[in-house]
Amino acid sequence: MRVLIVDDEPLARERLRRMVEALPGAEVVGEAGDGRAALEACARLHPAVVLLDIRMPGMDGLEAARHLARLPEGPAVVFVTAYGDYALQAFEAQAVDYLLKPVRAERLVQALDKARRLTAPQLEAVAAADPEPPGRSHLSSTLHGNLTLIPVDDILYLRAEHKYVVAHHRRGEALVEDSLTALEAEFGARFVRIHRNALVARAALEGLEKGGDGGVRVKLKDCAERLEISRRHLPELRRLMRSGEI
Repeated sequence: MRVLIVDDEPLARERLRRMVEALPGAEVVGEAGDGRAALEACARLHPAVVLLDIRMPGMDGLEAARHLARLPEGPAVVFVTAYGDYALQAFEAQAVDYLLKPVRAERLVQALDKARRLTAPQLEAVAAADPEPPGRSHLSSTLHGNLTLIPVDDILYLRAEHKYVVAHHRRGEALVEDSLTALEAEFGARFVRIHRNALVARAALEGLEKGGDGGVRVKLKDCAERLEISRRHLPELRRLMRSGEI
């Protein structure tokens, strides 16, 4: 079993490494010190299990686990933490087990055995029972098996195109697997709908512009494209702008 260890404390990683390597059939394939590095390591190393700390600088373990749960063949996640008050959130993020530090060898064996026995249909059942909680700081895009993270703060607008949603951000664009409806529900405080197929970042909105065809479009910071506003959504957008909510 290929295991990735993720913890911001080197001593904690070293202790777990020794414990894992003492188990027959288990192999540590890598280490990472935060959630983002964990996702990058998973894309390179393809571990079967990630032993994941929760409280880490930058992207924490809970958010990293939510991204991993979206991968078609993502690893099983076992949280390893000094704090007992994250258990519910951990299982909402589809963790297969939750270990408290200092980890006992027998509990580690149980967790790895549970991860080994967990099947894809079981993971899907957990996902259906426990929808992902809000609060992501990044969206994930998977292309040819590679995971890319897009900071939500960098996204200018989200537009549905055919069967996909494209996140247009300051460095380019990326396909994301979330539906526009789900993104609006999760990030409604940060984005506003201007069309049935588009959400724009409230922080990026500069103003409105009338076109030669009589239609109204939005102007966004750092974006040359003018996005069409549907007649249905124009009154609400004007109200938000007049009230100072945008």
